Amino acid sequence: MTDTPAPPAAPSASLISTTLVVYALFGVAALAGLVSSGFPLIAPLSGIVGIIGIILAYVKRGEATGTWLASHYRWLIRTFWYSLLWGCIGALIFVLLAIILIGLVIGYIIWVATTIWVLYRLIRGYVLFKDSQPVPGM
Repeated sequence: MTDTPAPPAAPSASLISTTLVVYALFGVAALAGLVSSGFPLIAPLSGIVGIIGIILAYVKRGEATGTWLASHYRWLIRTFWYSLLWGCIGALIFVLLAIILIGLVIGYIIWVATTIWVLYRLIRGYVLFKDSQPVPGM
């Protein structure tokens, strides 16, 4: 007798809609960071829209367990926290090295790079989401 793994559970329509809302909230937050010339308050996803998105992601990730959406929630949550980390590193460099002016440039570069990285992750995740595919490696 061979043991075959059980197929992943199909997510509910409301969970699929909620995941799309989280992607949209994160996208709006990231675009706000980009529109502000990559100079967000702290990080591309740290504004109120990003915070609403991360709260929603944490609330709904339990429902996604065992479905292909679970990897999307991990992907989105990690995107948020890493963007916040790099945003804070950029702010720290910006403030600490502002006296010699190089900190202004380095901090700005970190913020722009973080914004671009977030946009990449959101686009890649959304394309997989649209095709009902899990994020590989998650």
